[in-house]
Formats: sequence, C-alpha cells, structure tokens
Amino acid sequence: MSGSRKTVLGLVAAASMAIAPLMVAAPASAATDYANCAALNADYPHGAGEPGAVDSTSGTPVTNFTVDQALYDANDESDRDKDGIACEQN
Repeated sequence: MSGSRKTVLGLVAAASMAIAPLMVAAPASAATDYANCAALNADYPHGAGEPGAVDSTSGTPVTNFTVDQALYDANDESDRDKDGIACEQN
C-alpha cells in the first residue's frame, strides 16, 4: 500500500474513532406519568395498556386502548383491576 493511502486510511480511522461516541443514539423520551385517569384520558381517551392485554369486564370490553408498554409502565398504578390496561374507558 502506498504511503499516501496509508495516511488517508489512518486519518479516516482516527476521525471515525473521534466521531463515533457522538453518534450514540439518545435515549427515548420517558413516558408521561399522569397524575390520574382524567389526565391520562385527556390524551388517551380509551386508556393505555400492555401488548396483548385484554380488558376484564362483565360488559363490553375496551379494545381500542393505546398499546404502549412504556406508557402503561409509567401509569400501572392506575390499573385498578390489574388487567394490563390503565384507565380503560369505552
């Protein structure tokens, strides 16, 4: 390999090592922890649930809730019946 080619490859390698740490993806924004169901339902009218959650009810189950694990995890204290859906509403 010629000397100039080695120099160019060396500079490219050095530059990539200097830039690589800057290219790390920023963490995803944290899901909002709502104060209560009224606040959550203002943004998510039918509630928020885990993937695969099924509304436990004796009436018509809610099926159109927002499926978002991080949102549910941030608001799981609002899942009174522990069915995997927080603040579900028809």
